[in-house]
Amino acid sequence: MSLHKSLKRKDTLVRRRNVLSRGERIQRLKEDERWEEGKASVFGLPKVKPQVIAAPARPRKEEKAPEGEAEPSEGAPEAQD
Repeated sequence: MSLHKSLKRKDTLVRRRNVLSRGERIQRLKEDERWEEGKASVFGLPKVKPQVIAAPARPRKEEKAPEGEAEPSEGAPEAQD
């Protein structure tokens, strides 16, 4: 029996996970130079903080000028005294 498409999660690999797998922890320890080949056991690994992935920046809404300070349009000539 197959799983209905509405029940499938689309963001399963995108979200932040609280726990890293053993391979991910070893890779992180190697990057931090805290892993020594041959000496360390794969059991009882030191704790490693998960990587924080920044959310994509949202586009800002355009700020509107106050009503009294309307910007002159490009095609219109400016008023001169």
